[in-house]
Amino acid sequence: MSQPRPPLAKLADFVGALGTLVDTTSDEDLILAEGGRLLAGLIARDDWLPDAYAKPDPTRYQQYLLHCDSRERFSVVSFVWGPGQATPVHDHTVWGLVGVLRGAELSQRFERRAGAFAAIGPVHRLERGEVEAVSPTVGDVHQVTNAFDDRVSISIHVYGANIGAVERSTYDAAGRPKRFVSGYANTTLPNLWDRSKPVLAEAAR
Repeated sequence: MSQPRPPLAKLADFVGALGTLVDTTSDEDLILAEGGRLLAGLIARDDWLPDAYAKPDPTRYQQYLLHCDSRERFSVVSFVWGPGQATPVHDHTVWGLVGVLRGAELSQRFERRAGAFAAIGPVHRLERGEVEAVSPTVGDVHQVTNAFDDRVSISIHVYGANIGAVERSTYDAAGRPKRFVSGYANTTLPNLWDRSKPVLAEAAR
């Protein structure tokens, strides 16, 4: 009889598959397409994210690091949005993938016009299980809001760097930039790699 896999095995599988992908190619279009497919698989079921990395804060959204590649080629984080919480208008400077695990998000893209950033296109609603890409090549400046005023939403973000070390910018209404680095809310990481129990169970068979 096979042993049930621990919930974090799904995250470990995703990290492994994404690592293989970036080992294989540096083509951003391919990374976004195949990485988006992998992320959609990870968020298809909401049964793996530990509670410690799903806690909202009443004052601002939380960004919890789930994994950072040893060469800082990518990072995986959970964004936890309290009711009505939103980011400022901001850029990314690296490729990214966003997948909604719980609730829904509203995303508004911006582009520079006459020296300032203006909203372009309609507000896009990203529902649970959906994935979208951001990048300087496909659209890098946006604002994100929890779609709900009465509940928490959570999204899983994957970035093409250690996003906790990347200098970026937020923008005011006049388009003036302000430098920032998006740090992490957690001081510990989830243990993705402890397979001692299933290994010992298999050895005892």
